[in-house]
Amino acid sequence: MRADRYDCDVLIVGLGPVGAALAALLARAGVTSIAVERDTEVYPLPRAAHFDHEVMRIFQSLGIAEAVAAHARPAPGYEFRTAKGELLLSFALPDQTPSGWSAGYMFHQPGLETALRDLIAASPLAEARLGWRFESLVQDAEGVTATVTGPDGPSRLRARYLVGCDGASSRVREAVGGGLFDFQFDEPWLVIDAVPLPGARMPETNLQICDPKRPTTCVLMGPGRHRWEFMLLPGETAEQVLEDDFIQSLVEPWDCGPVKLERKAVYRFHGLVAHRWRAGRVLLAGDAAHQTPPFAGQGMCSGVRDAVNLAWKLDAVLAGADEGLLDTYQQERDPHVRTLIAAAIGMGRVVCTQDPAAAAERDRAMLAQQAAGGTPLPPAAPAPFAEGCILPGSPAAGTLLPQPVRDGTRFDDLMGDGAWLVARTAPAAETPGLKVAALDRPEFAGFRPDLEAWLDKHGAEAALVRPDRYVFGTGAPGDLVRAWGRALRPAAVPA
Repeated sequence: MRADRYDCDVLIVGLGPVGAALAALLARAGVTSIAVERDTEVYPLPRAAHFDHEVMRIFQSLGIAEAVAAHARPAPGYEFRTAKGELLLSFALPDQTPSGWSAGYMFHQPGLETALRDLIAASPLAEARLGWRFESLVQDAEGVTATVTGPDGPSRLRARYLVGCDGASSRVREAVGGGLFDFQFDEPWLVIDAVPLPGARMPETNLQICDPKRPTTCVLMGPGRHRWEFMLLPGETAEQVLEDDFIQSLVEPWDCGPVKLERKAVYRFHGLVAHRWRAGRVLLAGDAAHQTPPFAGQGMCSGVRDAVNLAWKLDAVLAGADEGLLDTYQQERDPHVRTLIAAAIGMGRVVCTQDPAAAAERDRAMLAQQAAGGTPLPPAAPAPFAEGCILPGSPAAGTLLPQPVRDGTRFDDLMGDGAWLVARTAPAAETPGLKVAALDRPEFAGFRPDLEAWLDKHGAEAALVRPDRYVFGTGAPGDLVRAWGRALRPAAVPA
């Protein structure tokens, strides 16, 4: 195959939520992609259960927030309780956040994936090849050639870049020797998804039952669905706990009334991160790059954040930016992911305690904290990017820009795609490649108080906002525009 012939700009291996989001984001930016997926249909049953406000904002940018919301509901609070029902800690999730959406959503994954795939099907720039399996890859200075097997046998596809979104057992990661860092958290759990029938009485909040005899989770899913997760005890096998009678013995004490069991599976909850997310023109995203225990509900969220971070950087590099920009992908996302994995493991260790004496001491300490008026907090948010495509030393660099909402209009929708300059007044100089929100203009009047208050907080005249809505930097408009140009400096042209 000729090195200068490409089937697409980006070849995506795997079309779960992360691969589909990446394909849709690339298409919106004008980048062509082909996604190969070994399954021929969207997996019809629930898997992930939760996504947060930032991920809903990403769906908003794709124009599918309303379609996704049809398969979701705002997440209620979380409660950690003892085996006797005593409250160990709780935290509520606010209805509104700086992103302009509820803090979290419980959802039905097949509906979300269908909304993403509908976008791909409607775009001439994205193609989904279902029933195709990735086999191997070879890369050179100009691109990647992948061997794939489809309905008619093996063939080759050539792209400028390849992104492995092919899950925990990623063949792409194996092909490039990504390796894995192990957080030494490995717990087997039985997952039961149920549909409440008329007359059922389901909990109205998300519960973690810290019972050393059988640590248990019970959470809402998408509308009309619920999930139980039961930790396997020493000596129990997957075959044993998947028996219907065994499952019935676990669910019956909840006294929820009539429910239809929709899905049963045994999972091992891991904390893992790939050592290397980029090898030349091959990159990893989602579970191929990291795996998070479910206790904080951040597994799929982290993968979708990968997609939006990587999409704009691939677009910029394909348009001529320095290829070193792709190195900032792992620089930014790896620390963020590790923070969330550590938080999830911390929550998991509270729940998973099986030693009766240790559980009793945990309960005593946490109940004492409650009695003393302590307010346990949800997991800490990851710190702003310490390095990457940001303006070093600039206030607010590496944080998510708030999204004001006024009279049903969201600021992102008014501004549209691409990078922005948000300034108190219009800059005197040109701003090539940037959309400008001059807050003294009438069209921004409704958003001005919130955004000026944010600029005041950071002592800045303006903020330059990346396409993923993270702040590149704050300061004087002209300085920001010049710094952004240097960050995306064109790749050197060979003599």
